[in-house]
Amino acid sequence: MTLPTQKPSFGPLDDVRVVYAAVELAVPRACCLMAEWGADVTWIENTGAGDTIRDTAYIKQAERRNQRSVALNYFSEEGTEVLLKMLENADVFIESSKGGTFAKRGITDEMLWEHNPNLVIVHVSGFGQKGVQDMVTRAAYDLTVMAYSGYMSQNGTPEQPMNPGPYTGDYINSLMILSSTLAALHKVKITGQGESIDLAMFESLLAIGQYYLVDYLNAGIIWPRPGPRNQNLCAIGEYRCSDGFIGLCVYGVTQNKYLLEAIGLGDLWGSDDYPEDTSALWLSSPKAELIEAKLEEYLSTRTVAEVEKDFAANRIAAQKVMEFPDLVADDHMKARDVWMDWTTADGEEFHGLGVFPKFEKNPGGMWRPMPAQGYDTEDVLRRIGYTDEQIEHFVATGVALQA
Repeated sequence: MTLPTQKPSFGPLDDVRVVYAAVELAVPRACCLMAEWGADVTWIENTGAGDTIRDTAYIKQAERRNQRSVALNYFSEEGTEVLLKMLENADVFIESSKGGTFAKRGITDEMLWEHNPNLVIVHVSGFGQKGVQDMVTRAAYDLTVMAYSGYMSQNGTPEQPMNPGPYTGDYINSLMILSSTLAALHKVKITGQGESIDLAMFESLLAIGQYYLVDYLNAGIIWPRPGPRNQNLCAIGEYRCSDGFIGLCVYGVTQNKYLLEAIGLGDLWGSDDYPEDTSALWLSSPKAELIEAKLEEYLSTRTVAEVEKDFAANRIAAQKVMEFPDLVADDHMKARDVWMDWTTADGEEFHGLGVFPKFEKNPGGMWRPMPAQGYDTEDVLRRIGYTDEQIEHFVATGVALQA
């Protein structure tokens, strides 16, 4: 299947040009979002096995659509020159590696700005570009960064921490990469001066995990890992009904009153322990264990649908824990065009997600499926001024690879 090479005009980022050098998942997902919102995105792969995402069966198609693939050894002398030429007309360059890798190989921010003074440069690493050297140069994956950040220690059971998945740390960082890049772009358009961002993935997770971290910083409190429930409140968490699981978040005066009445503990409402203005049912309250036990008993005799309908009518947040088949069958998701089908470069039908969020006046979209490794090498190099003979030389000497 021949893929289009001219990106159509669409989306709020239609005038933004992005080049990135990274493998799964954080940086590529951020760039995928920008591509879905209209940015012209070029994905630089190595000239060997390519991006590790290619080893996966399906997610590669979902997270590499709308992108060009150039296979380039950018740390070789000639490859660096090609990279610099590629970045002359780019707005953003994002790389993901151990801290200081590009600078050690001679590709400094100053060198990039000599070729493009307006360039936004984003360095993504597990532990940052500066700090204790042993940490800066340490290998990092989603799980190990989660462990270091303290985020993992807040999840799991009292007996064992557990890493929330799939790849939560990477995907949280995708949004931090995206937002910081757009913030820098905004400033560059005002000042005309490029920016360099040192994005340490563990710091993003520190920021996300601070909800309970600040309790420790200011009062020395360490809340226990909650398992399927909240650390310090009753009736918040995942509960079993007669036919499945439901997620509950019971909070608020009228909500608490209704809950206690529904589970047969209405006499507690208005007591000294639970005055009529009680907005939170704390686990530290005198009857917390009783409330939890009666709630579990109540839910075990009712279906998820019955609880959802009843609680929603009484302004209690209650939602079925959806399994994959439930997602596909759900009417609301269909009504919002959550799902999207497209044809891969190999001619196969692919089922995936649409483009989110939904921009009213400048909607995002999809213009091409994931390309083969190096599919766009020749086209991109020709666009930036290289001749066919030069491109053939790069391929012959291993500087570049074309599909």
